[in-house]
Amino acid sequence: MTNSTSVSSPGARTDSHSILKRKLPGKGDAVFSILIPTWNNLSYLQLCIESIRKFSRFPHQLIVHINEGSDGTLDWVTSQPDLDYTYSETNIGICYALNIQRSLADTDYIVYMNDDMVVCPDWDLCLLNAIRAIGHKHFFISATAIEPFASGNNCVIVKDYGTDIGSFREKELLQEFASFSKPDWQGATWPPNVVHKDLWDLVGGYSTEFSPGMYSDPDFSMKLWTAGVRAFKGIGSSRIYHFGSKSVGRIKKNKGYYTFIAKWGMTSGTFTRRYLRSGEPFDGDLAPPLLSRGMHWKNLFKRVLTAFR
Repeated sequence: MTNSTSVSSPGARTDSHSILKRKLPGKGDAVFSILIPTWNNLSYLQLCIESIRKFSRFPHQLIVHINEGSDGTLDWVTSQPDLDYTYSETNIGICYALNIQRSLADTDYIVYMNDDMVVCPDWDLCLLNAIRAIGHKHFFISATAIEPFASGNNCVIVKDYGTDIGSFREKELLQEFASFSKPDWQGATWPPNVVHKDLWDLVGGYSTEFSPGMYSDPDFSMKLWTAGVRAFKGIGSSRIYHFGSKSVGRIKKNKGYYTFIAKWGMTSGTFTRRYLRSGEPFDGDLAPPLLSRGMHWKNLFKRVLTAFR
């Protein structure tokens, strides 16, 4: 039995100004509510969801937001007996999509995952163990991505198992993913990440001024920081494979770099490197950094430049 409704969404820039939702009967034993926004990326979405079905230790609620769905995504998702979904006729971007998906979430823990990710066995067990070890809900946790290219992000493991579905070597990935040394790390920001629903609601989800989504990840972390969160932990043993930016290259990007500066008075780099200490070995809760005079002047200069853009 399904429940489909069309609801008004005045902030979402759609032609129809409506969002279609389907909510299946809740799973009483679901651990995570997994939000997966997608935009005409059906083959990757199918691979992502199949990996969650195969390699999760626990049952989860899967919620897909379908932007357009003109490639068959809408038909496929509606045919699946275990997928809740929201749908917009046009691409409303990640921020609006995630906030709409949140309205269907049943569990205490909300996971945001990209549609071009493939989870590895026990990815969820490792995250849940980390949550239990923390012992409270004031945290932000990320899994560790394995990516085919070196991007300068020291939070990831660099290993090429294919740059697209045609070249994907899943068998090799499953044989080797656990063999790489990667301790827990500081600076959880990027998906797949998990946050308690109360924290999500406290900070208001993802900020739509960053729509369609560039720099919305560090902004969400900064909102958690200002709400008092200091446990930003990357879990080295929870691993996923990320093909990387299979939708980003097709959109017109927002000027999120400057939006972040105008909103927070510093660059996103200052926040991720100095406050979150992104990629450094995890050594406990973070503390507010002592910024050098040069760093203060740099951020002042950036704020002035941003004001005149």
